[in-house]
Amino acid sequence: MRGQVLGVDRDGREGRIAGDDGQRYWFEPDDWSDRIGPAVGAQVDFEVSNGRALRIYHVPGTVAPRAVAEPARRRPRKDKVAAILFAFFLGTLGIHRFYLGRTGSGLIMLLLSCTLIGLFVTGPWALIDAIRYLVMDNDDFHHRYG
Repeated sequence: MRGQVLGVDRDGREGRIAGDDGQRYWFEPDDWSDRIGPAVGAQVDFEVSNGRALRIYHVPGTVAPRAVAEPARRRPRKDKVAAILFAFFLGTLGIHRFYLGRTGSGLIMLLLSCTLIGLFVTGPWALIDAIRYLVMDNDDFHHRYG
């Protein structure tokens, strides 16, 4: 079946194709069979299975339109050393978790540290986090925390 790429989500995990039959089909990156990835407006040929587009190819002789570049909305890169220092010195308050964007667990640590018993939980938790950040590979750290 033939169709046109309608869009791809920001993470590139899922997209939509409008088929020539008037139906819409979803796809994932693994469904592409050619080395040219999806571009909005591209004419494609694909197979259908349960509402999903599979084995997707660009139609020969058509040029895929370039995707419109959107302004980059990337998170600022987090400093690994700062995260380690926050975890070691202010870890019981969960400051390192807030710094890394893990607000839920940071809030739990902050609330737990308000009690004496909670400090016995957040103390080792923060120390383990500091050690984990210390031994974590830089690429892995930046992949996880931005």
